[in-house]
Amino acid sequence: MFGAIFNIFFPKVCYSCMNVLADGEETLCTDCRHNLPITQFHFNNDNSVEKIFYGRVKIENATALLRFEKKGITQKLIHQLKYKGQEPIGIFLGDWLGGDLQALDAYKTVDVVIPVPLHKAKLKKRGYNQVSKFGIQLAEALQASYIDDVLIKITKTNSQVSKNRLSRWNDSNTIFSIQNLEKINGKHILIVDDIITTGSTMEACVNLLLSAKNVKISIAVMAIA
Repeated sequence: MFGAIFNIFFPKVCYSCMNVLADGEETLCTDCRHNLPITQFHFNNDNSVEKIFYGRVKIENATALLRFEKKGITQKLIHQLKYKGQEPIGIFLGDWLGGDLQALDAYKTVDVVIPVPLHKAKLKKRGYNQVSKFGIQLAEALQASYIDDVLIKITKTNSQVSKNRLSRWNDSNTIFSIQNLEKINGKHILIVDDIITTGSTMEACVNLLLSAKNVKISIAVMAIA
């Protein structure tokens, strides 16, 4: 009864269109969910994400759940997640992609899920890593460990949005470090992030993780731009 009264005054709304959610709807309304630009890469053997890394770094598998388009639903969701504290979006996307990947042999061997980290200053200011909930849900679906103290961001950087590919690569090549390698030696690692564009940030992270012994690395992101 209290919950019903609470919802009258503070109704749950869709994180995309901001309309009030109907009974049975969570995070997104039915219309917005049906309009999500889903890639289906992992089901269609589409290697669009892998192609970004050809000749740059060795990975096992790579996928993205959604396509990122300016002013589209995906952009609205990630903006709400990243800047408005709406962490349920990360859980929603992680559950969705986790449900997909747990049915695929290529991802059943994943032992560890690692998020692309935030610098400690940005983490303190924002209060959370927008990728954490996403990664935790993926780890749960794949029966893997979630580890966030191996890959560390050591240099604070500005937004990558306005930078060209070379600038992103130069920045990403010097801002991460690695520790506690014993936790990942011999493991199949799934590294996760929100958006992949040029792949420079992910490339830098993968190269560091490959310094561990006998590791395999796959990639999963919320969206590909």
